[in-house]
Amino acid sequence: MRPGGYEENGAAEPMDGPRSSERLLILTLERYGVWLRSSVVCLCGALGVVLADVAEIPLAMSLLVPAVLACGVRLYALRHPLPLALLWTLDAAVVVLTGLFQPVLGGESADVMVEAIVGICVVAFQYEWATRPVAGFGLAALGTVVCVLGDVLSSPGHSPDVVPLVRMFVQAGLSRAAFLMVRARARAADRSAAARAASRREAAVAAARRATEREYLATLHDTASATLLMVSQSDGRDWSWLPPRARQDLEALSAMPGFETGSVDLAALLSCVPEGEGLARVQLKTYIEGPLVTPSGPGLAIFNGVREAVTNVARHAGVREAELRAWAEEDGVVVELSDAGRGFDPQSVPARRRGISGSIIGRMHTVGGSASVTSHPGTGTRVQWRWHGRAGESQAGAGGTPRPPRVQAQHSAAVRLIRGQLLYGAQLAVLLISLVWQFTISLRRLMVHQDVYRPAWAQTAAFVCLAAVAVAGGAYLLRGRQIPPRVRGWSLGSVLAASAVCAFTLPPGQSTGPADWAFGVVGWHALFLLADLRVRVYAAFLGAHMGLNATAVFLSGAPTVAELAVMGISTISACGFQLSVGLLVTRLLHGTAPAAGTAAAREEELRTRERIHEDMQRDHKERYRALTATTVPLLVGLGHGVLSPHDQEVRLRCGVEATRMRRLFAEGDAVSDPLLNELRACVEVAEHQGVTVSLAVRGRPGEVPVEVRRELVDPVAVILGHTRSTARVTVVWTPRAVRVSVISEGCADVHGTGEASRAHGRATDAKVTVVRTTRGGSVWVEAGWRRPAASGVDLA
Repeated sequence: MRPGGYEENGAAEPMDGPRSSERLLILTLERYGVWLRSSVVCLCGALGVVLADVAEIPLAMSLLVPAVLACGVRLYALRHPLPLALLWTLDAAVVVLTGLFQPVLGGESADVMVEAIVGICVVAFQYEWATRPVAGFGLAALGTVVCVLGDVLSSPGHSPDVVPLVRMFVQAGLSRAAFLMVRARARAADRSAAARAASRREAAVAAARRATEREYLATLHDTASATLLMVSQSDGRDWSWLPPRARQDLEALSAMPGFETGSVDLAALLSCVPEGEGLARVQLKTYIEGPLVTPSGPGLAIFNGVREAVTNVARHAGVREAELRAWAEEDGVVVELSDAGRGFDPQSVPARRRGISGSIIGRMHTVGGSASVTSHPGTGTRVQWRWHGRAGESQAGAGGTPRPPRVQAQHSAAVRLIRGQLLYGAQLAVLLISLVWQFTISLRRLMVHQDVYRPAWAQTAAFVCLAAVAVAGGAYLLRGRQIPPRVRGWSLGSVLAASAVCAFTLPPGQSTGPADWAFGVVGWHALFLLADLRVRVYAAFLGAHMGLNATAVFLSGAPTVAELAVMGISTISACGFQLSVGLLVTRLLHGTAPAAGTAAAREEELRTRERIHEDMQRDHKERYRALTATTVPLLVGLGHGVLSPHDQEVRLRCGVEATRMRRLFAEGDAVSDPLLNELRACVEVAEHQGVTVSLAVRGRPGEVPVEVRRELVDPVAVILGHTRSTARVTVVWTPRAVRVSVISEGCADVHGTGEASRAHGRATDAKVTVVRTTRGGSVWVEAGWRRPAASGVDLA
């Protein structure tokens, strides 16, 4: 188990757990803390051994080697999780062994080395144990206790110095505060990304549901609707083809659309296109250059479209021959069906007719392909399907399920969002460290050593300059604005000038010592100014800062080896630590942010697929449940010979169901008056059966919910399905109500019509009233709906 509580396998977290940005932030900080602590222990420990006398080196090595080994085990645990108790024990062992260096080595140099190592460990523990703050603070407290004991053992009779202890507690508190600030911004990025992902997911689910609905309607048009319509329009033909076709229709309607995966050989599919039976048979001359391997979604869309086109040839072309060609193009396939029949004008086909718009063109658009129909009266018809792999795959996923649009752009936007939030949090955290450190540790050093500086006013001016830089930069950050390049340039110049002033006004031998208040704080001021740039820019600044101090040191006289070692330890604990933080910020912006964006996109895709699957299953069950009341029993009876197409009552029932389906097809049309459009679809079916229908509209059309339209139109569809001579349909609009009525002359027996009407469709609270009157051979039915008064909106 990791101290952060997360595995590094990229698995999706629970919905109530940390999301991608926060999770990867914690993992990155843990790795940073372990590597930082291990590096400082090795480097400062090696410098401590250099400071030791020859006789003390074996004892010093006996302490350093176990500490280094403990750090090595801790690094191993980053990729191979170990028990938390063991990890905490190893971390505690490092600070205990480090603290024992003081009584072993003795002297000021040993104190500097131990304070540097333990100080860095105190900081690192807050990141290594970020999600377990008690463990982190416990290790920090242990480090301070070890420092006190080491100081006491190395200098018996002297009271321990409390300044290093206070400094360690300040470091631990600032580290924890910095983590909380950056984590808060990561959480804000996750919340914002989740909200955007939810919006995209809803759009993707809606698009997938619409695509599946179109495929369902196309399948319904090609199967049950066509079969029942043929049964209702004739009673003298050979019906031997009907039972197998009805069973095939049932299989097609019960299949779950939109989940086909893998690839198919389109050439093999096209060789199985049904040619029809008896007088409706069309002889196909095929010229197919196979194999034609395509994803199953586009392949099945083309196959179903060709099947519907062949049916249209049999019904409308007036010929019994057609030519089917298929060939491969670069990264795609082309299929073409042509006949020499009577032809037609494609522009004159009403929008309510679904054979071309839904079954042929609509199917191909759903899977990212295209279809076109070319025809003129007297010149035959040519239908062509095209699908190209790259273009199609960019618009549709496997099996034809649409993928969310502009995926790459959305991923880039998510990365920019996460990067911006992490940068803002890092800048605020570094600004907090700069101000707190300057006005606590640095201010105390400045005031205590006023008599040391030459002159003191220069050091005070440098302090004020750094404070002004922090306040100016903080004013921009707290308002959520970026620091302008010009302000950043002047601020960096001021910080570097303050570094030079402080370095050259220190007396010899005081560089990086207690009087040098600026050496450890200058880097923090530069970091929040340069956090959004690559780390090499910040490294160059730190190099200039250290170069100024080194120049001042060597101008005052060559230091001894021991002095150089002490300054090296101080440089590692100050500038080295600041450079590591700069590397961490760069890693967060250019490593963690893209990884979090990728992880968020992967999780979003998974959730979107789950939602689409769930909604498609629910929609499919709901559609099939709506069919089980009327359509399914008819197909079952026709498929198994229980119902006979020679029976007039069966044909009437088939006509009613075919009319209802035509109304369903018209339900999704984008028209100004949907109610009238659906009524016209029903009227069109009746006219195809030889019924003379007149349609009149009175009043100004208004908006009616789709559930209400279903209940208003269904009684009319039932009566028109039973009519064999004439009928008159009337729609009357008033400001708060709408009435739809039909008068049928020569209506067949409508016994049970009311029950059939109520049994059809979904349950609804539409509160549509239906009145029916029979007089001789005439039937009058009126369906009315009044908008509830609470809505406050008129229909007209």
